[in-house]
Formats: sequence, C-alpha cells, structure tokens
Amino acid sequence: MVNSELQNHTNSEIENGLPKGLQMFPGEIDEDNNVHHRNGTVWTAAAHIITAVIGSGVLSLAWSIAQMGWIAGPIVLLFFAYVTYHTSILLADCYRSPDPVTGKRNQTYMDAIRANLGPVQVWMCGFVQYTNLWATAVGYTITAAISAVAIKRSDCFHSSGDNAPCHISNNPYMAGFGVVEIIFSQVPDFDRLWWLSIVAAIMSFTYSTIGLGLGIGKLIENKHLRGTITGISIGHATGELSKAQKGWQVLQSLGNIAFAYSFSMILIEIQDTLKSPPAENKTMKKATLIGVCTTTFFYMTIGCVGYATFGNSAPGNLLTGFGFYNPYWLVDFANACIVVHLVGAYQVYSQPLFAVVENWASKKWPKSRFIHHEYIVDVPCYGALPLNLFRLIWRTIFVIATTIVAMLLPFFNDVVGLVGAYGFWPLTVYFPIEMYINQKKIVPWTSQWIGLETLSVFCLLISIAAGIGSIEGIIQDLKHYTPFKTTY
Repeated sequence: MVNSELQNHTNSEIENGLPKGLQMFPGEIDEDNNVHHRNGTVWTAAAHIITAVIGSGVLSLAWSIAQMGWIAGPIVLLFFAYVTYHTSILLADCYRSPDPVTGKRNQTYMDAIRANLGPVQVWMCGFVQYTNLWATAVGYTITAAISAVAIKRSDCFHSSGDNAPCHISNNPYMAGFGVVEIIFSQVPDFDRLWWLSIVAAIMSFTYSTIGLGLGIGKLIENKHLRGTITGISIGHATGELSKAQKGWQVLQSLGNIAFAYSFSMILIEIQDTLKSPPAENKTMKKATLIGVCTTTFFYMTIGCVGYATFGNSAPGNLLTGFGFYNPYWLVDFANACIVVHLVGAYQVYSQPLFAVVENWASKKWPKSRFIHHEYIVDVPCYGALPLNLFRLIWRTIFVIATTIVAMLLPFFNDVVGLVGAYGFWPLTVYFPIEMYINQKKIVPWTSQWIGLETLSVFCLLISIAAGIGSIEGIIQDLKHYTPFKTTY
C-alpha cells in the first residue's frame, strides 16, 4: 500500500545527489558526495556477467558452428572469448580516471568515455550503446516468446505425435513477457536487482546444463559424431546451400557468436556496484575471468555437442528448434528456465538505459513535481519501493516499444546476429582500447599501440561482415512474412 506521507521532491529537497525519500535506504557517501549502494563482490559481479552473457546466444551456437564446421567453428568461439576478456580487462581499468585505483569514479560507460576521450566520442558511444541495449531487449523478448511457445508445442507433440502441425502464435507470449517486464522495470536502480541476477544466472546454468545433457544423450543414442570439417556443404542436394547462401550464413554466424559474448556495454555499470577495498578494477578483473571462462566452457561444450548430435541440420535454436522432443517435460522445464533467465537479463541490459534517461530528465527539470515526486510503496516480500509517475510512464513506454518491434521482426538468428554485429566492435573493442591507450599514455606506433589498433581494425571488419550477413537474412525472411501473424 502507499504510505500516507508522500515524499514531495522539489529542487530544495534534493540532498547528496538523491531525493530525501531515497535516503531511507542506507548507502555510502562517496568522494563525489553522492549516495550509492555499493555492496557488490566478485561473486555478485560474476553473476551479473553470467546473467548478461549466457542468454539467448547459447541457443544458436550449434547452428553457428554448423555453418563453419569442426575447425573454424571452435576457433571462432575461442577468438571471441579472448577478445571479450582482453578488452574487458582494459575497460575495468577505466572505471576510475585518471588513475585506475585512486581516480574519480566513472559510474557509467559514457562517463568513462567522457573522462578519457572527450564529448564527441561520448555522443558516438551513447548512440551505439543505448540503441544496442534497446535492441538487445527486443532480442530477449523474441527469444522468451519462442521458448514459451516451445513449451506449448512440446506438449502438443507429446499428445498428438511428432508430425502434428502444432502451430502456435508467439504474439500473446511476447505481450505477456512485456507485462512482466513492466512490473520489474519499476525497481528504481541496478543495484537492487542483484537478487534477480542471481536467480537468472542459476536459470542460465540450468537450461544450459539441460541442453548439454540432452545433446550428450542424443549423441550416445546416435553412436557416432556428426558434422563435417567445413560445415554445411555447397551444392544442389537437399540440405545444401549455394555459395552465396553459405557465405551469408557464415557471416551471420559470426554475429550470433559476437552477440553471445556481448556484455561490455554494461561492464562499468556492474563495476559501479562493487564495494572497496579491494580496488574495484581488481575485483572486476577476477569477476570477468570467472564470467568469461564459465561462459566459454558452456559455449564450447554446448555448441560442439549440439553440432556433433545434429550435424549440419543443427536447429537455429537448440531447445526450441525441436532437435529434442523427449523427455518432453525436461524440454519444457529448460524452456521455462530460459524465460525466467531472460526476465532478469532484460533488466540487466535495460537498467543502464533507464538510468541515463531519468538522470537527464532530473537535471533538465530539477523542479518538476512529475519527475521528482516519490511515493513509497510497501511491496510484499520486497519492502519499500520508491515509485514516481515519470519512471512509471517512461519505463512502461520503453517496454511496450520493445515488445511491438519484437512482434514486427520475430527472426531469432537474424536479429541476434545483427545486434551482435552492431555492438561488438564499437562497444567491446574500439572504445575500451582507445580509452586504455589514452589513460596509459601509450605512444603511437609502439609495439603495444600497433597490437591494440590492429586488433581493433580486424574486429571492425568482422563486425561489418557479420552485420551484412544478418541484414541479408532479415531481407530473405521478410519475403515470406506477414507482420503480427508469426506462428511456429
């Protein structure tokens, strides 16, 4: 219920960077005279990373490896793991500036850009980062709906036979997912969602393990490894591709793998939840190592086992493409875990975007009652929840927009590939490298500078190629698609 005493937060009632009504929650006053709730540890940070990374991307890895084959597929997976870890380590040192241990905190990715690269690149980063976060939310809405539909289809196949049509629309499930996200979006800040990340991380481990177990069981049943050295063949036989199709799908698979490792755009926000001492960059580096190693193990095993099980006919989504029909209850449970995980992952990716819009509005209209007036709502099993009309309306509109776009473009592999390609180079590679070079004062044309810039240019070419492949896939899908009438 709403407390009888409402908090009227006008400009005169803003203290220490937060409205008085929010100061009822204990936190530390940092060197910037702001109250923050930094209680995170290496394990909570690792949980945030695993929640963000092990998501819908894991479901497309068997398909991605099938496009490239037994040699190139695993090598590409390891390459993206190395690049993500290496650049994340560089980015962790940019949380504080100019010194990575004693410098001023940069509380967001854009703050780090501002401190190290200047205002022009801040705008470039902001546009790429926040459109990528929004697009990721769209991708998660698509994936959650597909998994929910898969549960209904699995039950239908179980009761009616594997050859039954079982066509089900995913639109109601996208709408339902959107309603759930509207509710969770009202939690005011990132740090208070640590518990949701823990639950989501557990879910990601669960369905990844189930997918791995089902793959191993199917592999034992087949009694031999499937797949080829070069992946799907080029030719005219059934299941083979033309040279152009093969090329497009290889490029698209690069985007899928890039998306699977994407979390750099929220690394600074995660690091800002860490307590100190020890120094935040040291804790974040340990958390990154745990997160990337854990996800790479799962990615490599699930991708390779899935490819060995289904070979070149590996489905685009391992748990919803119905490579596995039985045991149907286990497939249902795995897909339910995916939905729960994506509820949390959606918030992990959306909260930074919520924060930047709300901070901008707060500074733009410091005396606005609509923006600053807080109601304290007692939520069962949660406690006191600050609620205001601006946050309620803006976040609701955001979720509705992602849901509508997901309904318009419900193409799992294509959208995942495009989002991965769009965000990989600028957010995972370019900005971390440029910030690190600036912070460490690395002299141009030295061996270290050449190595970092060469990596950046190479990753740029990969992103461009993957983006082109994914756009081509969307174009082909649109030729056989009617908006808002997608069924599986």
